[in-house]
Amino acid sequence: MYLPIQTERLYQQIVEQIERRFISGELKVGDQLPSERELAEQFAVSRIAVREAVKALREKGLVEIRPGRGTFITNGTEGVVRHSLGLLMQYEAVGASPNLVEVREIMEPEIAALAATRITQEQVVTMTKAVGIMNMALDNVEVFVEADLDFHLALAQATQNPIIPILMNSIIHLLREQRKRIALTDGGLSRGQYHHKKILDAVMQHNPQAARLAMQKHLEQVRKDSETSD
Repeated sequence: MYLPIQTERLYQQIVEQIERRFISGELKVGDQLPSERELAEQFAVSRIAVREAVKALREKGLVEIRPGRGTFITNGTEGVVRHSLGLLMQYEAVGASPNLVEVREIMEPEIAALAATRITQEQVVTMTKAVGIMNMALDNVEVFVEADLDFHLALAQATQNPIIPILMNSIIHLLREQRKRIALTDGGLSRGQYHHKKILDAVMQHNPQAARLAMQKHLEQVRKDSETSD
């Protein structure tokens, strides 16, 4: 059975669950997915969310829709998995915390620095809203984590380089799982929130050096908390 979806970004989480079932071997090439109505019931979401998820899976080349018959895992799915960065990390079991933190330490300080020089007011509003949600959700892991992801994705978009958000999106599932694990450490969410505010302040001041340093400090804390939670 699929797990009910309880947080934002619904269709993406549906996609992730179906991808994980393929990776684990529960779904195989040629298998038919349940109907739209059945999936909506199992995930406890609207049929609109399921429709968006199936559309995303089709665009990825993971499923095909056969008129009058249903939705099926395609013959090309394994190749798609092998060529998808995020799925490859899961498929090859290299998405463990130390590897993910290392990737983030390489990417995100420079993302923050570049964002500080290019961010728009609209993206400032998005990041500020995410920080506000996290402030009110220090006792609600699910809500906090989704706002956390929104913050980092908005930062990637603020670089104005369309490739960077794609790279961040490719590891979004791993980021979500890492953040949830860190939430289990005492004070993990509060420490993360402290650094988010520092990053936002530096970006809003258009100070790339301060933004880079703030992100480095954030990821140092992520590394420490990840080691504690593993």
